[in-house]
Amino acid sequence: MLDAANTALVIIDVQGKLAQIMDQKDALFQNLETLVKGAKILELPVVWVEQIPHKLGPTIPQIADNLQDQQPIAKNSFSCYRSEEFVSALEATGCKNVIVAGIEAHICVYQTVRQMLDAGYHVEVISDAVSSRHPLNREIALNKMKQAGAELSCTEMVLFELQAVAEGDRFKQILSIVK
Repeated sequence: MLDAANTALVIIDVQGKLAQIMDQKDALFQNLETLVKGAKILELPVVWVEQIPHKLGPTIPQIADNLQDQQPIAKNSFSCYRSEEFVSALEATGCKNVIVAGIEAHICVYQTVRQMLDAGYHVEVISDAVSSRHPLNREIALNKMKQAGAELSCTEMVLFELQAVAEGDRFKQILSIVK
């Protein structure tokens, strides 16, 4: 079971025109927004990454508008873990549990997850908050990540798992964003 005290959220490359051509993009964007809002309520550290932002454009507003207190990390490698700035930011969270969301599932998300697993992190991929242009690519990526040792979860499941109890102010706030 995940614990909010030692879990970070990593958001990968949900940017510009590429984000707009993802399979099931409306559901993806809604789940990403809920996940980011939930992470803020639960006070999870968030590491936010953009792939070559000067070419692919900025992160979608559903994410960026909820992370105005921080800046994304720019990268040019497919795996975030090849970026020293990303590795430093992730290590600075002090978390060994990482929940991952973003695009594309079969490229940047997959390669990042594999390298985080190799580095000893417990990784959970939020299956309804990752996508690819083609649904088969997403499906294959989720299968390969699971075979490599990542666990799969979904937005509501992970938020309630991290909340742990059905009481308190944070619980009420999470209820309001998942409805």
